[in-house]
Amino acid sequence: MSSPKPHFTLFSAVGPPPNPWKVVMILEELGLEYEPIYLNTGKGDTKLESYTKHNPNGRVPALIDHKNNDFVVWESCAIIQYLVEKYDTERKISFAGFEDHILLSQWLFFQASGQGPYFGQAGWFTYFHSEKIPSAVERYRKEIVRVIGVLDATLATRQWLVGDKPSAADLSFIPWNYFVVKYLLAGWDGLKVDEFPHFRRWHNELLARPAVAKAIAMWEEKRSG
Repeated sequence: MSSPKPHFTLFSAVGPPPNPWKVVMILEELGLEYEPIYLNTGKGDTKLESYTKHNPNGRVPALIDHKNNDFVVWESCAIIQYLVEKYDTERKISFAGFEDHILLSQWLFFQASGQGPYFGQAGWFTYFHSEKIPSAVERYRKEIVRVIGVLDATLATRQWLVGDKPSAADLSFIPWNYFVVKYLLAGWDGLKVDEFPHFRRWHNELLARPAVAKAIAMWEEKRSG
């Protein structure tokens, strides 16, 4: 007799991609059952028809909700919105009020448009691009400093990005921040996290959350494996 499907299937990846781990943190925070499937992006797994039938963009993550007629969502921040709006009924990491709901979406949009692409391009031009282009590296590293500066200035006046508790807005930033601070910019003199004390405080408090720590440990295991 076959075992029942988990609530969700999450398509993730081996190696460095940070975006799936935003979703893992949300699933863990909400205590939702999921089965991860780890694709090898370096071998082109995300471009196979078996995956693009779920996500035509051929990137990770994608999520299948087996308790909602196998509803499929891709793009990490859209997945986050889906999970909190449908399943965070206790408002553990989201908000009931309209204005706070919009502010949470605001920060998710900023993460998706302002943090992820710039941090990712910094990594690409630093380590993977076939031609070394110092001006491109400099541009995207400066964008990292700018984005962290936006977060630091905001967090100088409040503990969390929205409301009086850590929410999906805060959690969405953690994987790229973690990857950049620990790996991408290691040894780079242009970014000293101590110069952004409010960002550093916020980042460390989020890393100490059990769901975040669990997701980070799983990510590191996949990176080293």
